[in-house]
Amino acid sequence: MNILIIEDELKAAKSLTTMIAAVRPNAKILYQIQSVESAIKFLSENEMPNLIFMDIQLADGLSFDIFKSVAINCPVIFCTAYNEYSLEAFKANGIDYILKPFSKEDIEVAFEKVDQLKNYFQQNLVPDIGTLLSRLEPQGGKKSFLVFKHNKYVTVHTDTIAYFCIKHEMVHIVCLDKQEYPLNQSLDQIYSLLSSSMFYRLNRQYIINFNAIKEIEPYFARKLYVKLIIPTEERLLINKERSSNFLHWMENR
Repeated sequence: MNILIIEDELKAAKSLTTMIAAVRPNAKILYQIQSVESAIKFLSENEMPNLIFMDIQLADGLSFDIFKSVAINCPVIFCTAYNEYSLEAFKANGIDYILKPFSKEDIEVAFEKVDQLKNYFQQNLVPDIGTLLSRLEPQGGKKSFLVFKHNKYVTVHTDTIAYFCIKHEMVHIVCLDKQEYPLNQSLDQIYSLLSSSMFYRLNRQYIINFNAIKEIEPYFARKLYVKLIIPTEERLLINKERSSNFLHWMENR
């Protein structure tokens, strides 16, 4: 059995590899991939593996985006640290998940489920990924955020937000009118709620709105410099490895 691991946490990937070897000694780990972009490239250029272990939160975004670019016709076992409603959607569609931190027993159960579904997958049948994604994302993305500022709650409509960023170890919303609000959620949690056609996870500190982008300039070392209509404290740079992914998002929204 050829297995692909898509996981951006090196410690978790190593632990997963060790457990797989213990549970299925004859299994071959083809590759360990850390990003959405690298996963799309690998799966587009190589033969499909027999099984994929896939983290939901990757270095450059959510792994759901992989399915939008590549037709995956093998079982996928999702690994995640968040026990949210999406996990039930995966199980309803015949795809299992393991919750971090996972154990050897979790891996054994996952393989048992793959074995039970073997005949199903041999027929090259997979869940309707479009339907799955529509269930995972609210229609059009989350419409608003409830924030607390100056001793009162305020509703911030998502289409008025220029970007989300981390300042002083806390997430902040910055609106198109330059108003700023603290938010008690992680960027990973926020990004999972947003419309992927309107918002882009630029890096670990910024999520930007397409409508807030003023212009994009080439930068040193084949990077891209993204300028917003609302000034940011630092330059928003995209490295050369992710620049094509960003431009693809800009062009194919």
